[in-house]
Amino acid sequence: MHILLVDDEPLELEQLEHLLKPRFPHWSFCKATDAASALSAAKSQKISLAFLDIHMPGMDGLTLAAELKALYDLDIIMVTAFQSFDYAQRSIRLGVDDYLTKPVIEAELLATLQKYEKWNAKSDTIQQVLRIIHTDYAEKLSLSSIASEIHMSPTYLSRKFLEEMGIGFADYVTDFRMDIAKQLLVQEPDATISAVAERAGFNSQHYFSSLFRKNTGMTPSAYRQQITVRPGG
Repeated sequence: MHILLVDDEPLELEQLEHLLKPRFPHWSFCKATDAASALSAAKSQKISLAFLDIHMPGMDGLTLAAELKALYDLDIIMVTAFQSFDYAQRSIRLGVDDYLTKPVIEAELLATLQKYEKWNAKSDTIQQVLRIIHTDYAEKLSLSSIASEIHMSPTYLSRKFLEEMGIGFADYVTDFRMDIAKQLLVQEPDATISAVAERAGFNSQHYFSSLFRKNTGMTPSAYRQQITVRPGG
């Protein structure tokens, strides 16, 4: 997985990478000290997760987050030395996944990253499969089609995926699509549930809504209403 770290202070970048690398040794890290460099990196390779400093000269982190989201779907964690409700509101509306304050404490960082443990595949083969899933989740994905694409037996790929990821291929795809749907519900409040379901890769709104309720205990509409922070609210 390609991870983007953006901060105008090089020392902050080094510290963040130092905290992340031991826990996620198979991730590939790209560092940038300004928004222009960050956007260039994101256009040259698919970024799965970005850590963005809010306060930077020129384009700030929140504006950069919007620019990155316009390129493609990715997870974003904002990092700032300032605790501001306004920043938190704007981050949520942009579909940012989390919000950390400086100085970054290792325990808080690792707690935030628990959901990404499932991205920590050991082999290049499974990293390649994850990249395909994370890029083409809205398309019709099957174990056999991906196995064919990477020239591997479906049976062997199924076993290797379960062995490395601790979850079956189909369940992983469903969980990832569900995470995307949750982001879209917040990021695009005017989108219909049907549109969200389709964009996240579910071919049936009824199936999506049923699965969403089972996963979260509420309907997609109720989730959107509960999570979204509105101006003045």
